[in-house]
Amino acid sequence: MTVVEGMPPTTVTLRRNFWRGVGRVMRRKPSRMVGVGIVLVFVFMGIFGPLLYPNPLPRDDNALYASPSWAHPFGTDFEGTDVLALVVTGTRYVLLAGLTTAVITVALGTVIGLLAGFHRGRWDTVLMRLTDLQLTIPGLPLLLVLSTVWKFTSPIEMGVVLGLLGWGGIARAVRSQSLSLRERGFIEAAKGLGLSTRHIIGRELLPSMAPYIAMNMLIAVTGAIYAQVGLFFLGVLPFDANNWGVMLNLSVFGGGALSSTAALPYLLAPLLAILLLTLGIVLVVDAMDEIFNPRLREE
Repeated sequence: MTVVEGMPPTTVTLRRNFWRGVGRVMRRKPSRMVGVGIVLVFVFMGIFGPLLYPNPLPRDDNALYASPSWAHPFGTDFEGTDVLALVVTGTRYVLLAGLTTAVITVALGTVIGLLAGFHRGRWDTVLMRLTDLQLTIPGLPLLLVLSTVWKFTSPIEMGVVLGLLGWGGIARAVRSQSLSLRERGFIEAAKGLGLSTRHIIGRELLPSMAPYIAMNMLIAVTGAIYAQVGLFFLGVLPFDANNWGVMLNLSVFGGGALSSTAALPYLLAPLLAILLLTLGIVLVVDAMDEIFNPRLREE
């Protein structure tokens, strides 16, 4: 196809330019590719981990709290179970709960923020007062109370509760974005053409905010990881030896990792997993920020 000077770029051309920009952003800071790789590794472990290390996990009664070796890279726990296998099999719960939290948090926050910012007036007042009420709820104390009657045996249940308690900040941020965008020319033109509110929000506002929403979703995953691991570490939820938070709890309170080097690898393995997963997500968000914000690019 011949491109005539002055013609608007085609969809194929825009798509090709976009991926070229992505490549330049990634090459500029190779650490971002490392971040993508880290996230993909954890996703792989979340999907295939339980297949690689099916329950019940192999145990060696003669190797309790064994030191790290080729056979057991992070040693074994108090039952002789390979610590690396525990970390791998626990990844699915962490990711499922984190993704569920992020989806609910971002979905609720986006809908409420868009409606409040676009409609203004009474909609804005009512929805923002509801958001303010949600933000005043003390999340951790409420979770501790709920955990006494609702044991969160499923990562989906955990994600639903965390999501319902965490959408307020996203709602306020999305409202600010929509207030800014609603004054732009393309929104005014859509209103002038008599397009429906549903069309303007769904086809004009939402696509413009999609990168921002995607980054907030990834950030919400990290918050959910810390929240769920913290609850399991405190021991207020049913124990599952494969969960990272339970591993931290047992290594500190059951194995004395803070005073004995024997249980130290059992403590460090889940901590390293949490830090690596968080680092990977942060690096991916950093890359997305530059990809979708041309002002940050160093052409």
